[in-house]
Amino acid sequence: MKSNNKSKFNLGKLILCILITEGAGIIGSVATASSVKSWYLTDLIKPTFNPPSWLFGPVWTLLFLLMGIALYLVWNKKNNLFWFWTQLILNTLWSFLFFGLRSPTLAFYEIIILWVAILMTIIRFNKYNKTASKLLWPYLAWVSFASFLNYSIMILN
Repeated sequence: MKSNNKSKFNLGKLILCILITEGAGIIGSVATASSVKSWYLTDLIKPTFNPPSWLFGPVWTLLFLLMGIALYLVWNKKNNLFWFWTQLILNTLWSFLFFGLRSPTLAFYEIIILWVAILMTIIRFNKYNKTASKLLWPYLAWVSFASFLNYSIMILN
């Protein structure tokens, strides 16, 4: 019997990929939790287009889920994952800079680098799996908005 080299669905690997990305979100939320109910809500001047606080959790949960599925789709392309791991680390770091250190300025400069890393991930993933690449476009869109929000908070404060 000839073996088929096409990838087969692997539920365990899919769950692992989702746990990795959601785990990064959970790590970032540790820094966020320390400041979101105090400093962020009470001490910062925010622009009028600032979304309600309750929206961030569901949006990020969905985006990390999409990242996990994208990771699963390119898992066997290990040489293709440098930018993915870079953006995931930068994503987590942003929470520590903005909320942990309470530094919108440092966080703004870092989120620009994060944006580039996400774009590079999309470009690399597109070479191997177009669906994986497309799954990251909402993430890039949200980080684009978050960059503008971060910039506005930095300027206002």
